[in-house]
This record gives sequence, structure tokens and C-alpha cells, in this order.
Amino acid sequence: MKSTRPVFAAALAMLGTAGAHAQAITGAGSTFAQPIYQAWADASKATTGVTLNYNGVGSGAGQKFVTQRTVDFGASDAPMSPEKLASAKLMQFPAVMGAVDIAVNVPGIADGRLKLTGKLLADIYLGNVTAWNDPAIAKLNPGVKLPSLPIAPVYRADGSGTTFVFTSYLSKVSPDFKGKVGAATAVSWPAGTGAKGTAGVAGAVRNTPGGLGYVESAYATQNHLTTTQLQSHDGKFVHPTLASFAAAASGADWTGAKNFAVDLNDQPGVASWPIVSATFVLLPTNPSDPAKSGAVLKFFDWAFTNGDATAKQLQYVALPASVKSQVRASWKTLGK
Repeated sequence: MKSTRPVFAAALAMLGTAGAHAQAITGAGSTFAQPIYQAWADASKATTGVTLNYNGVGSGAGQKFVTQRTVDFGASDAPMSPEKLASAKLMQFPAVMGAVDIAVNVPGIADGRLKLTGKLLADIYLGNVTAWNDPAIAKLNPGVKLPSLPIAPVYRADGSGTTFVFTSYLSKVSPDFKGKVGAATAVSWPAGTGAKGTAGVAGAVRNTPGGLGYVESAYATQNHLTTTQLQSHDGKFVHPTLASFAAAASGADWTGAKNFAVDLNDQPGVASWPIVSATFVLLPTNPSDPAKSGAVLKFFDWAFTNGDATAKQLQYVALPASVKSQVRASWKTLGK
């Protein structure tokens, strides 16, 4: 294959400057990241000349498509292992951090009123807790009138990074869940009903009295879903807010994370929301069209420089400046 180094060098030299040549790029994968990628695409086009066509088909499909080189970049909330990255000739870097909310449809229960724990969520998805007036739920919610109504858990039926984040959290807080189900983009759920995509999960919860599901916080906010409090690692019940997401993200150990695959779930801190994740970009190190990979980098360079305010509006946490610098440094290895 012809060396990509000169093309990448030229593309990297153009970062941060206005695009003289319009370039269309394609991306696919994470539904978790879809709201922010679409917002960044709309805001950056006039400056960069880069047009993004992004398809939120789930992290599993995003990994598959970029491995097959049918898109210019993949997006996944589940980081790929070093072995898989090497085999597929991909580099991985984070774009932003966000959270997973618990959406519910419990008649008579207002948004943010219900309290749950990670262990209770694990028991619900294991089929051990099946009614909303179960004593374990009632004990956490004194004074809340809980209906005698079956819990109808909903999960993602497609390969999903959100599922990976959620099952990783449940596996951390419940040895029983870890042993019987484990963490992956797709698992065999002991209880519940599957739905395709975030919209499918949200729709199933909304349309089912007693419904419960896990959805990206940005989506929950945009669609005004009824969500719950969750117990933090240190025992306090917290609401899914930008402040609680940022509190969890502040404890990230980026320096010890190979390929930036940092684990943000169940971080210490009384104010930390317990289900938080970075979302990752997967970019070929031997692309069929190096100019398009250069345009991908130009798009994310613009986002790192100009996109933090938009991320905040959509309930994401921007990467620290030091991590952005590490990511930009990693781009210089492309084509070498």
C-alpha cells in the first residue's frame, strides 16, 4: 500500500485552520455519542468544510463497520482491546464523557423522586425483584406510594456500548450479576424485553406502565424522560446532573489507561453519578483514503477547541485539556 505519511502530515498541518476544500466523511456506531456528534457537525461545517454523515447504529456495529472500512471512523462506548485494535489496524481515542440514566414509568412517581441502588437494578434484571412495591424498593423510598405493579425491564436488543457501560456497572456492584450475566455489548438477559436502539428502549418504557430501562443521559434530557436517583459509590443518593457526571469524571486515571480505555463506573465520591463512560473514536491506521481520515481529525480537533459549551448543553462532560493534548499527540503516529 502506498505510504500514508505525506497525506497525514498535510492533513495534520491543516488542523485548526479553515478548510479550503469541502470534504464529506462518514461515521457510525455509538448512540450514546450521536447527539453531540450531530451538534458538532452542524456547528463546525462552515469553519472546517467537513460534512459528517453519522449513523447511530450501536457500538457493536460501529466497531464492525470501521473494521470492514465501510465508514471513515467508528464510534464505540465499549473500548476495544489492544489485541483487537492491532488486528484491525485501528487507533482509539476518547471524544467526550457522558452518563447513563435509569428511565422509569411508574404511575404516580414524579421525575427524580424514586431512589434505586445498583444492586437493586442488578436484581431487577436478574429477575429477583419483580414488583414496584417490593420491600427492598419500599425501604429505600419511605413516604413514596409504590404501586402493586410488575416491573417491566427493557434492554437493548442490538450490540450496544450503552449496554456495555450498564452491564459493566452492574457487574461491579453485584457479584451475582457478574457471575450470571457479565459485561459486554450484548448479553443474555435473565429478565426483561429487548428493544432496538435507544429510541426503542425509551419508547418501550414510556408505553409500558411499570417500565424501566437504561438510556444515555443526553437522550433522556432531550426527550424529557422520567429518571431516578441512584446511590453513589459512597452511599449518597444523587440525581443525574452534569455536576454529578463531572464529579465522577474528575477521578479518571487517564495516565494508567492503555489506549485511553479509562473506567469511570462507580467512582468514589458522595456526589458522583455511578454510571459514567467516555465514548471512543476508532480510526484506521491504514485507511483506504488518508485524506478522509485527515478530515476526521480536523473535525475532532475543531470539537476539542470549540465544542465544550455544546457538550455541556447536551449533558456531556468535556475531556480535560491535558487529555486532549494526549489525544492530539497520538494523532501524529498515524501513517507511521
